[in-house]
Amino acid sequence: MTLEFNVVTKTVNVGDKEMSFETGKIAKQAGGAILCSVGDTVVLVTATAAKSAREGIDFFPLTCDYVEKAYAAGKVPGNYFRREGRQNEFEVLNSRLMDRPLRPMFPDGFRNETQIIATVLSHDKVNESAICAMNGASAALHISDIPFEGPTAAVRVARIDGELVANPDLDAAEEADINLLVAVSPDGISMVEGGAEFATEAEILDALYFAHDACQPIMKAIEELREAVGKPKREVIAPTIDTDLQAKVHKIAQGPLSDALSIKTKLERYAAIDTAKTGIVAELVEAEPELAERKGEIKGFIDGLKKKIVRGWIIDDKTRIDGRGLTDIRDIVTETGVMPRTHGSALFTRGETQAIALLTLGTSRDGQRIETLTGEVEKSFMLHYNFPPYSVGETKFLRGPGRREIGHGALAHRGVSPVLPGEHFPYTIRVVSEILESNGSSSMATVCASSMALMDAGVPITSPVAGIAMGLIAEGDDVAVLSDILGDEDHLGDMDFKVVGNEDGISALQMDIKITGLTRQTMETALAQARDGRLHILKEMSKTIEEPNADLSVHAPRIFTVVINPEKIRDLIGPGGKHIRGIQEQTGAVLDVTDDGKVNVAAANGEIAQKAVELVRSYTEEAEVGKTYLGVVSRVADFGAFVTILPGTDGLVHISELEIGRVDTVEDVCQEGDEILVKVINVDRQGKIRLSRKEVLIDQKRAAGEEIPVEEPRANDDDDRRGRGRGGDRRGGDRRGGGGGRGRSRARR
Repeated sequence: MTLEFNVVTKTVNVGDKEMSFETGKIAKQAGGAILCSVGDTVVLVTATAAKSAREGIDFFPLTCDYVEKAYAAGKVPGNYFRREGRQNEFEVLNSRLMDRPLRPMFPDGFRNETQIIATVLSHDKVNESAICAMNGASAALHISDIPFEGPTAAVRVARIDGELVANPDLDAAEEADINLLVAVSPDGISMVEGGAEFATEAEILDALYFAHDACQPIMKAIEELREAVGKPKREVIAPTIDTDLQAKVHKIAQGPLSDALSIKTKLERYAAIDTAKTGIVAELVEAEPELAERKGEIKGFIDGLKKKIVRGWIIDDKTRIDGRGLTDIRDIVTETGVMPRTHGSALFTRGETQAIALLTLGTSRDGQRIETLTGEVEKSFMLHYNFPPYSVGETKFLRGPGRREIGHGALAHRGVSPVLPGEHFPYTIRVVSEILESNGSSSMATVCASSMALMDAGVPITSPVAGIAMGLIAEGDDVAVLSDILGDEDHLGDMDFKVVGNEDGISALQMDIKITGLTRQTMETALAQARDGRLHILKEMSKTIEEPNADLSVHAPRIFTVVINPEKIRDLIGPGGKHIRGIQEQTGAVLDVTDDGKVNVAAANGEIAQKAVELVRSYTEEAEVGKTYLGVVSRVADFGAFVTILPGTDGLVHISELEIGRVDTVEDVCQEGDEILVKVINVDRQGKIRLSRKEVLIDQKRAAGEEIPVEEPRANDDDDRRGRGRGGDRRGGDRRGGGGGRGRSRARR
């Protein structure tokens, strides 16, 4: 029996590229399976949901995983096991990018475990696999029986040479001054993640809506795919609401809940809310004992009322939980140099959010090497974000960084990177942000603290940067944009919008929208309000530190850069690394050599570094015509002496250049191991060096005002002229006399 496949393919043009969706051939037992390809980059995306709901949960259990396989780029994994292990940071970030636009697109009440897996099967190192993963996930969900209110679509928009481009090549995107990944739903933009070289708010808006338009054909193609092969969707029974019980709860809870929510301090407010909940439940159960089995439902109604109260205050009274107005920023306190031994440190406190940034300067050897499908990447700047449980008054097991921590660190990294110094700053930089207290946008506090720590360390950044988190509450036609949102406002609001930048513009942007129909005018308002808040925060930071300190920390290593001829790298390293290892052992400095001849010398202090630099130069210095050197006689021959004038560099002193007068034998003047002063009189095209001791003696007599005796011609002078040019060979020269040295010396006189 011959197997037959019902293969269906849809293609769509995005920018100047064709995106393809194929289904029906592979992974047919998954709920939905799509091969999404652009060029030779192919990603398999599957979407599968459990047959029944998970009991006892009040959230949607969705898992999105993006997985890269080394074979996709024709590689063998570089680790010991030679197989893929846990997800790396890049895979985690792409998993988050898949999750964020999809999660709001499932109906209320759907509690079935759902898993989306994107596996990169082929990568051409030109087209971005994350775009295929995001669009493939939307298509796989849409054709499956999983209740999904999509489709969604995603594109990367980049501004290259002043032109906006959809889904550019990977190399081209690296040169863009605006680089955003934008996801849209049928109702508008739903997610944004990206950065810019301090673009204006208007330029960012243009890029967002360019991406919105570019996504429309993708959503149309996915819709056509569902019409062709889509399965009937599962029925989701929306949870029924006992309106009578809800009304009773709201009546009893309105007063005590409003009082609890009016408390400005977070932990005190949370404690009061818990006390109010307990009292409300107890009062209802006492009146109607049969409600004891419905405590969870009652608490759900209380939470719904809490959301209604807070949103009502904001829309109707323009007042927030902590009493601020819509545009007010919480009080800010900043400090630098807070830790005595770190190379840079800063403490940033904004209301009840506090971050300490601790900076370390290292050598190029401390950079992070990351193996990706597109090649090996070396990072000289790392920003790590940690969110310990005590920051929110909780206790948990300490494990490695989770997806949220990796994502927040990446956002802060993107926002700070554009102000870092270029290659002229030879240090590796690592900033670690420890969140000490959290109530709203610890990632933006990380940006501010990191910027100040960089300046405290003396890193010559081009400008300070700051970040702010914005929120939005929309009730019908009434819209309120909130600056510097609290954690509660994030949870109860309709948008989380983080913006990083300096006084000129935006360097990083992250946005998640929970509602539909957000207008461009509202986006303009949010961005303008974010700019005002950012400028306010920068002003507060400047009260502590305005620009980088003039000097690096006394505890930071000192790095000096020496540029040598790339052809001399071999001489510096020496046989088996003997020379460079000897310099490091002798001085304690650390040397790093690049292929273009840059030698970075890192040491605990300037004196050690300078000693190492001198040794580097001694191995790499090239003989200079007319310069005098104190050399060591390395070998004696009949026709002259070979003298080492620099490490690894020998030259020939012909017998005629040993003395002002006649010399019968070389040994009459010098022996092997003697130190003698010699002058370089010629370096030929092959690099052979001719030296003269006689020239040094003549110079000394002239300096002393003594008469220089006239030399008598040698008997073999004609032979010397005939042998000219075969002398100065460090490997032995011309055994017949090698008189080239004498001939050239006479010509000079």
